[in-house]
Amino acid sequence: MRERSRPRGRREAGDGGRRAGGAASPRRERRGAPVAGGGRRLAMEEGAADLRQRKKQHCTESDKMAPEERNKENSKLGRSPKYMLIQRFAKLFFGCLAAVTSGMMYAVYLSTYHERKFWFSSRQELEREITFQGDSAIYYSFYKELLKAPSFERGVYELTHNNKTVSLKTINAVQQMTLYPELIASVLYQASGSEEVIEPVYFYIGIVFGLQGIYVTALFVTSWVMSGTWLAGMLTVAWFIINRTDTTRIDHSIPSRENWALPYFACQVAALTGYLKKNLNCSAEKFCYLLVSASTYTFMMMWEYSHYLLFVQAVSLFLLDSFALAQTEKVHEVYKIYLFSLFLGYLLQFENSALLVSPLLSLVAALMLSKCLQMNMKKGTFLSRLVKIMYIYLVLTITVTLNFLLKMFVPHKENEHLLKFIEVKLGLNTTKTKYLWTPYVCMLAAFGVCSPELWMTLFKWLRLKAVHPILLALILSMAVPTIIGFSLWKEFFPRIMTELSEIQEFYDPDTVELMTWIKRQAPVAAVFAGSPQLMGVIKLCTGWMVSSLPLYNDDDLLKRNENIYQIYSKRSAEDIYKILTSYKANFLIIEDSICNEVGPVRGCRVKDLLDIANGHVVCEEGDSYAYSKYGRFCHEIKMNYSPYVNYFTRVYWNRSYFVYRINTVISFQS
Repeated sequence: MRERSRPRGRREAGDGGRRAGGAASPRRERRGAPVAGGGRRLAMEEGAADLRQRKKQHCTESDKMAPEERNKENSKLGRSPKYMLIQRFAKLFFGCLAAVTSGMMYAVYLSTYHERKFWFSSRQELEREITFQGDSAIYYSFYKELLKAPSFERGVYELTHNNKTVSLKTINAVQQMTLYPELIASVLYQASGSEEVIEPVYFYIGIVFGLQGIYVTALFVTSWVMSGTWLAGMLTVAWFIINRTDTTRIDHSIPSRENWALPYFACQVAALTGYLKKNLNCSAEKFCYLLVSASTYTFMMMWEYSHYLLFVQAVSLFLLDSFALAQTEKVHEVYKIYLFSLFLGYLLQFENSALLVSPLLSLVAALMLSKCLQMNMKKGTFLSRLVKIMYIYLVLTITVTLNFLLKMFVPHKENEHLLKFIEVKLGLNTTKTKYLWTPYVCMLAAFGVCSPELWMTLFKWLRLKAVHPILLALILSMAVPTIIGFSLWKEFFPRIMTELSEIQEFYDPDTVELMTWIKRQAPVAAVFAGSPQLMGVIKLCTGWMVSSLPLYNDDDLLKRNENIYQIYSKRSAEDIYKILTSYKANFLIIEDSICNEVGPVRGCRVKDLLDIANGHVVCEEGDSYAYSKYGRFCHEIKMNYSPYVNYFTRVYWNRSYFVYRINTVISFQS
């Protein structure tokens, strides 16, 4: 009887509790009764209000509980709160000092190395500008134009309606070349009154070197936040500098968009790492949130390919959220930052359609839509795991569908070509894209070596019982990085000092002579044709108009580049003449380095690719060779015989370049 009475008492108590709960909680009463549409709406509003209240309570509770828990631990260890406060302040101070010092030293190291390599301070302005090659020369040339403009507004207008760079074409250089770094640099140079203190070129490269210092500092902070010790940051910086050829492109092209943008991405990663940490107080959380917002938008404005990297990051956040490894509310706040940055970037980048058809927008929109449809998936049951799998499938389906629909309704011919270019650049040639992921490999490696939690996890797997795992993990997380740091110092520090002490020299007299001849002898209205890389240098050093540019996001410019490269193919003089005159070119420049190129792999040279594209390659018995009834144009034109002399007249040459005037009146007299 007693055994039977206990369940009855429980049922009565349960019924009484439900009755009392029903009187106290109107939400349960509504749930049991039939409700109209208005009742559902009220329930949804109350749910949203409860969610906001829980967020506020979480912030306040975390702010209150963290000090209480620390005080309990300190009291157990016999430490006073004042002692712990001093210890935390000292750790934070020396860590921040080490992070800032590492960034400053790396910036000074880059500046010193650049000076040793090019002898920048002892060269004339023309020789300095020649060190900028290809697209880098174009970027810096627009920076010069902004400084020469009578006002900043006038300079921006001339760049957005530029008809003095490419013949027969008006371009929006700010949009097509993402010239926001040059706009900012010119504003800072003029607003800071640096005209009387420093030359424009030093100010420009100084900003880039400073950003690289911020890059290193951000990696330091990220590794520090992940591991809890700034030893990981020091190790990250050491590995970053040692692998500098794989972690940065600063040696190849100082003004490239990556060198301007990736430091902001590193800051975004550091802020995002802090923002996603648990038990974070409200002030730090708000600071990290604001830094994530600002750095995400700035990164998107600095580089035309930025949204592809953010897409990879969004996929990673989606997976972390799907497997309950990150707080859902914070992850969805980051999604909102992506949407805001895309929307603002679309407006300020002259309605850039590439952002509308980007996979980032489709993924984030799919995640926001799926949030409204998802169920409670974090109970750990079989049903919840099944729903998680369905949720991932739902997100992927909506993402692909949205992206397909956007591409149907948004004009994106240029973006299709850009996507193909990125697939080739990032997919097939990973050796040239190491600078995107190698810094974070260094950071993760340092985190793995310095994190006590990872050491403890390893010891738990090994079931180590001889020594206490926590004590051993703390010892190894400090001893191992210290040993690695000293070994790196002993092996690589002398190499770095030797690299800085070596006297290198960049001397290109043939290019200097060519630019000098153009400035002195060529008409002001002349248009030059040649390889896109050389055209960028001509535009920078002389200011003359060119027929092509080293750009890859414009169909017309790409077509121009392909056509003008025919000067190194096996085409007739008449064909080349028609191509050049169609772009109103007055002078043709043949580069001996391209015409007589001897590449390590046959078939990868410029002239080999042209022969393949023109169908001039014949394969017989497993061997291939180029065949055409015309000789290679760049060779034949140097012979000075008809019909080449009828179309072109040589006006200048040196060891590297041959300049020909394109005749307006054609004479076929022998």
